[in-house]
Amino acid sequence: MTDAAAPTVFVVDDEPAVARAIARMLRTSGWRVETFDSAQAFLDGHAGRDGCLVLDVNMPDLDGFELQKRLHDLGEALPIVFLTGYGDIPMSVRAIRGGAVDFLTKPVGAGTLNAAVTTALAQHAATSRRKHDGDLVRQRIARLSERERQILDAIAAGKLNKQIAYELGVVEQTVKYHRARLMRRLDAKSLAELMHLVALARSA
Repeated sequence: MTDAAAPTVFVVDDEPAVARAIARMLRTSGWRVETFDSAQAFLDGHAGRDGCLVLDVNMPDLDGFELQKRLHDLGEALPIVFLTGYGDIPMSVRAIRGGAVDFLTKPVGAGTLNAAVTTALAQHAATSRRKHDGDLVRQRIARLSERERQILDAIAAGKLNKQIAYELGVVEQTVKYHRARLMRRLDAKSLAELMHLVALARSA
């Protein structure tokens, strides 16, 4: 039985029988599935919805790699699992370098396909959370005063309060005051957490 809360897996394959077989395997594993018989049909029909893309490589007109690039250019972050009957090492390297999570060859077993989709969606969810958390931290940092940002940068560089005070031409107590204030504003409970938030803001 398909879980109504499960993400949608979009299957793009120009062979209807293959697409139906893949969709049947995925639905048996509990995924919601939609099939498309071409890359263009997918672009026209998925309307920016979230999920996972199980994508054939060799298709007429717009092939799998071209669709991957098109989605990247459009800013679409759908995780992709490539599935092809004519794969080789250079193709798999190209797929992974382009951001695909996995590259499978046909025929594929239900367990292998389900594991690839599960991994793809888990990685995508983790990346989305990091981006969301990073955006929140950057927003908080943007609201800091200029002095607080100076002290935050110095702390991130590993400098001690006395070093920061000397470089900014203030007394150490002033640095401690601003440090405590910026930790409250960034909701950091410790120096380690503060450093983690800074790293998250800079990498996300």
